[in-house]
Amino acid sequence: MATLPAFSRKAEVPAEAEPARRLATVRPERDPFLLRALPHDEVFFYSKKIDNSRLVREPDPRARGACWSAIGAACVALGLLTSVLAPSVAGTLAGYKLESLRAEERRLLNERRVLQLQEAELLSPERLERLAKGQNLVTPAGGQVVHLDGKADGAVAMVK
Repeated sequence: MATLPAFSRKAEVPAEAEPARRLATVRPERDPFLLRALPHDEVFFYSKKIDNSRLVREPDPRARGACWSAIGAACVALGLLTSVLAPSVAGTLAGYKLESLRAEERRLLNERRVLQLQEAELLSPERLERLAKGQNLVTPAGGQVVHLDGKADGAVAMVK
């Protein structure tokens, strides 16, 4: 019962001595801009300069072979990865191309419909009659029209 003696000492202290003790401990005003100390601020590390300029690395013949074998393994892995992914990438690109061709086909069909409609409007008999009246054209009389029938005798004109 470790708390029992502390409890009994508190009861023995006179009540009027406690406020006097509180007044006696006046804390100085704290600086609001003062930072607290960093942990392990008292530890000082010394860094010694080491000169390795005279140190020469010894060549390792096995390291060169290991490096080339690692490069070869990476190339083989890259080739396998490329051969595995190439068909799916080609299929995706072909799908994009197919969709763009379908969109172009739809655009061309719409353009064809518009052109056929314009052609039908331009060749309509009503429009042609309006143009003929605007240029003072009349229907020819029966004797004004001459039909040329080509003779099929095989004679062809030659230019020399």
